[in-house]
Amino acid sequence: MAILLPDARELSDDVLEALRLRALRGCELGLTEVQVADLLGLARETVCRWWSAYADHGVAALPHRRSGRPVGSGRALSDAQAQHLQRLLRAHQPEELSIAAPLWTRRAVRDLIRKECDLALAERTVGRYLQRWGFTLKRPRRHARDQDPDEVRQWLEETYPAIEARAEREGAEIHWGDEVGVAADQQPARGYAPQGEPATQDVPDPHIRANQISTITNRGEVRFMTYTQTMTAALFMVFLGRLLQSTTGKVFLIVDRLRAHMTPAVQAWVAAHSDRLEVFYLPRYAPELNPDEYLNNDLKGQVNATGLPHDKAEVRSHIQGFMRRLLHLPEHVMSYFQHPSVQYAAAIN
Repeated sequence: MAILLPDARELSDDVLEALRLRALRGCELGLTEVQVADLLGLARETVCRWWSAYADHGVAALPHRRSGRPVGSGRALSDAQAQHLQRLLRAHQPEELSIAAPLWTRRAVRDLIRKECDLALAERTVGRYLQRWGFTLKRPRRHARDQDPDEVRQWLEETYPAIEARAEREGAEIHWGDEVGVAADQQPARGYAPQGEPATQDVPDPHIRANQISTITNRGEVRFMTYTQTMTAALFMVFLGRLLQSTTGKVFLIVDRLRAHMTPAVQAWVAAHSDRLEVFYLPRYAPELNPDEYLNNDLKGQVNATGLPHDKAEVRSHIQGFMRRLLHLPEHVMSYFQHPSVQYAAAIN
């Protein structure tokens, strides 16, 4: 990642004076003017002017007046306009401002500038503004459109804190559970190939799949079960039974609202084991609030790292191998709770 140097015109007089001396020292050591300019974040013409003055008349001849166009001159947007646009970008999605785009891209921001400021800017110019404002290109965090913000707020501010407080009083462990499916052709990594030639790989039938249900705690504990069929209430209850067998105290299990988690049969089973187990449900359409989702992402990114499987049994074996390694890496499991969306559930040391 390239280091971005500040515009020299924004530096103080003392810092500029130090830069002049360092530029001259670099030239004395044999660096070219281009090399010195690149190293210090200056224009080559500036270094050339300093070196010529020094070579002719010494340090006293160095120019001390600032040259070049003042910072901000020539910019199409005024400071007030720039601040207004930044507020809009931070507070709204494009659709909320009648911009036809799913994310804030350079093109979408260009359209926003045209709409708000009646200015037509090139996308490259918009990119420079975004960089100057501290906006960087990121992979979007997926967010369900049908999610209820009030339900999420209630979960974060009231429901989960109450669960956490009860767990502490009753000595219960909070487990976060979720299911994931892995396909035999799942390989998100990229590979090297000669320039102009694509990287290729032989892939198996994508319909070869295996599944897993797991739970994790913010202390780094893991429980899991692999299976090849669809998750059903009966299969969920099998996992719940194994979960209780592998733990000693009471378990508070937090899962999403998958139908198999909420059938009358499951609710009756949980009620019959209420001395050991309680089940709580996340807000609807809010998978990002579940730390186990980040284990699933890690699993799908690493499960076939050593080679693509040939059949369903091998897919299942890859999943189990990844999870067995995870059993001995509690700190890695705890790191899933450091994602910004789930830090609310992280352990407090």
